Amino acid sequence: MVTVLVTGSTDGIGRQTALDLTGSGNRVVLHARNDQRAEQARIAVPEAVGVVVGDLASLAQTRAVAEGAAAFGPYDAVIHNAGVGGAAERTVTEDGLERIFQVNVLAPYLLTCLMPAPERMIYLTSGLEAQGEAHLDDLQFKRRSWNGMQAYSDSKLWDVVLSFAVARHWPQTRSNAVDPGWIKTRMGGPSATDDLPEGADTQVWLATSDDPAATVTGRYFRRRHELRANHAAYDTEVQEDFLRTAAQLTGARLAAG
Repeated sequence: MVTVLVTGSTDGIGRQTALDLTGSGNRVVLHARNDQRAEQARIAVPEAVGVVVGDLASLAQTRAVAEGAAAFGPYDAVIHNAGVGGAAERTVTEDGLERIFQVNVLAPYLLTCLMPAPERMIYLTSGLEAQGEAHLDDLQFKRRSWNGMQAYSDSKLWDVVLSFAVARHWPQTRSNAVDPGWIKTRMGGPSATDDLPEGADTQVWLATSDDPAATVTGRYFRRRHELRANHAAYDTEVQEDFLRTAAQLTGARLAAG
């Protein structure tokens, strides 16, 4: 049995991941954006040990999630599943940050910084990370013309960058990125090709398995197979520049391993 935190676990891939983990006898902590969603999560995954509540579009609430989650720990694995898709218009949060970048990238970064390091860390990305562009001088589309799909693709690239940076800085933690595929969820839409169990399988495997193929770090997976990620994700200068910028934006630094 392992103890796992799954962010964004009220529906879709996150909920399926939590169900698969509890179904095999693991201890799972859920995360929901608000109290109403938390109640829905409790009903959907009744064997979970608890739910932490907080909107990842808020730095203050993300800090509260880290504090609340720590009370259920320590964790063997954290699965950073929460995320939002592309948007027609650029939206700024209460923190003055572009929403897609804050939820998809800064939130998992801040949780990583604030929570005790688990043995395994899994960051969900997307195959669209291949189209991501490493604009370190304009992470939030302040100067570039807004393109919601590009903003999403960029955020998924930064998730891989974060995963690889954690793997390098924290050798005691196995940190990997996962592309779950195009899954039939609210975000994936009705045209998606793959079912929910396929979208959750690799994360569960990485979080629980002692298979030598799953006990690696600094890798990018899809369907339990290692793939080559966007070339920018392997650039240590890009990783370090990203970590410095994220620290400036959140006020939290990734601790030395």
